[in-house]
Amino acid sequence: MTGELRPADHSENPVPRGELRVSYEDRDRVAEELRVAAGDGRLTAEELDQRLEVALTARTYAELASVTRDLPSAAGTVLGAPAPKDVVRIDSQSSSVERTGPWLVPRRMEVRVKSGHVTLDFTEAVITQPVLPIDAEVGSGMLTLVIKPGIVVDMDDVTVRSGRLEVRAPWGLDASVLRIQVSGKVGSGIITARPRRAPRAPRPPRRTFWQWLTRQPRPRPAIGR
Repeated sequence: MTGELRPADHSENPVPRGELRVSYEDRDRVAEELRVAAGDGRLTAEELDQRLEVALTARTYAELASVTRDLPSAAGTVLGAPAPKDVVRIDSQSSSVERTGPWLVPRRMEVRVKSGHVTLDFTEAVITQPVLPIDAEVGSGMLTLVIKPGIVVDMDDVTVRSGRLEVRAPWGLDASVLRIQVSGKVGSGIITARPRRAPRAPRPPRRTFWQWLTRQPRPRPAIGR
């Protein structure tokens, strides 16, 4: 139809790495690196102040890289992280496999889950490209993607027999950090994408049988020391 608007395909023209937007954690990480460099005598107090101002107001990775380019410790930051692997393969028969913490996201993943459980937690992962294709084959097991604002999961290319797909992302369709494109098939298992669960509040202490029998009040929870 003439005049029809179609969504832009960002995969055809990916944003250069240096133009990707940084997070609060990225700024804080670089600021800490600058403070360490000053403590080692690599930066003067004036240089530290100037670079901290740039780091804490940076919008892109290129701006952050400009203040750490001449520091030997820059190789340990997100900006100078090792190049990601082309493909990572995970094969879970009946076991539990997890990728959590600051793990380096590859360019592509192949995940096979027969009857086990595979969890990929992207909330602290080191992400170096805007799109991650995942080829998934889930039998009767489960594949869980733990995501955060700025990460979008697309499961339109997954064939489901008797299982199900779940995407729980209450913050909308903002793919400013990463777009995960899942393809493949699901037998009777589940592929789910969800935010990280908040820690459960501790249960209040229970009364003993004697306290209940004598109608004593419930014990008060201990206050943090």
